[in-house]
Amino acid sequence: MKGDLLLIIDMQNVYAKGGEWECCDTEGAAQNILRAVDSGAAESAIITKFIADPNPRGVWKDYNEKYKKINDDKNANELLPQIAALASRFPVYQKSKYSSLSIPQVREACLAAGRVVVSGVVDDCCVLATVFELIDAGVYTVYLTDATSGLDKEKAAATELTLSGLAPLHVKLMTTKDFIEGK
Repeated sequence: MKGDLLLIIDMQNVYAKGGEWECCDTEGAAQNILRAVDSGAAESAIITKFIADPNPRGVWKDYNEKYKKINDDKNANELLPQIAALASRFPVYQKSKYSSLSIPQVREACLAAGRVVVSGVVDDCCVLATVFELIDAGVYTVYLTDATSGLDKEKAAATELTLSGLAPLHVKLMTTKDFIEGK
């Protein structure tokens, strides 16, 4: 595969409006992800879900203890309904680390893609970790500024500012509209 791969990171109920870890614009990010998918601008897509590691080590053990209530909430960990609807068309992989490239199948697909177009939540955590790992792997990366969401607007802006310092060589920042229009 040498076309674009749309990577949809952790669009789960826990990050939606009213969720325990509500992000500042999960619903807007979801709408833009669906626009990107429906446009056909990406050759393929992959969806990831963050699920607590059943056998954590070190800091992850502490994480699981602190967030046990959320980790045990099946609904909170499910994909948003509009993203879950895409599961019949695209593979869904579970991860227990921040970077989506911790999943061997995702890493392999990203390395084979012409570019990886990054979307999802939480932009100041799992999304950022994934972007850095993509860059380290030498993958051409597009960060969709309006198809990601952070815990709050300040963190989202800080993530975008950090990535802008790596643009345009390591990462290209684009809106969903610009991506769809091929700019």
